Amino acid sequence: MMQQTSTEQLSIEQPVDEKGAKRGQWTYADYLRLPNDGKRYEIINGVLYMANAPSYNHQFAVTKLARLLDEHVDQHKLGVVLVAPFEIHLSETAKPVQPDVFFIPAERQPKMGDKYFEGAPDLIIEVISPSAIRTDRYIKFAAYELAGVREYWLVDPRLRFIEVYTRSSDTAEYELEGQFVRREQ
Repeated sequence: MMQQTSTEQLSIEQPVDEKGAKRGQWTYADYLRLPNDGKRYEIINGVLYMANAPSYNHQFAVTKLARLLDEHVDQHKLGVVLVAPFEIHLSETAKPVQPDVFFIPAERQPKMGDKYFEGAPDLIIEVISPSAIRTDRYIKFAAYELAGVREYWLVDPRLRFIEVYTRSSDTAEYELEGQFVRREQ
């Protein structure tokens, strides 16, 4: 088995064992054979990505965002807000992904007991970790855009900003809706 070290999010570039897939050839069947080792695995365009346990700042931001969003969604009976780890099967080329926080409207809400959600949530929020900037900003951005996720937020707890992207009705591509910075008081 290939040893993974150093960064929080890595792309596995060689087989993990005799039966493992090579870079660019990972499938959901390969994913199902991975160990249940507490790490978060995602496959995008045949590449396996692994995330170790996140930092305090990351989890603090995830918890705050999920709680605030969930309060609004519950109050207005809009659907459900969930957090990783929970599988989303966006498409055959992005299956599974496990966004930090996401919103699914009531009419498409998973049923109790479901092990994954098939399709694109309306909103995905990724909290950036220093070692996963490229993955969140480019790889996941493109996968979510292609799959039809309506709104994508990138949150940087260290720099204290949120970038909000929405899909253009003309091109179906993300456009930057705004950048929001928390000012010190």
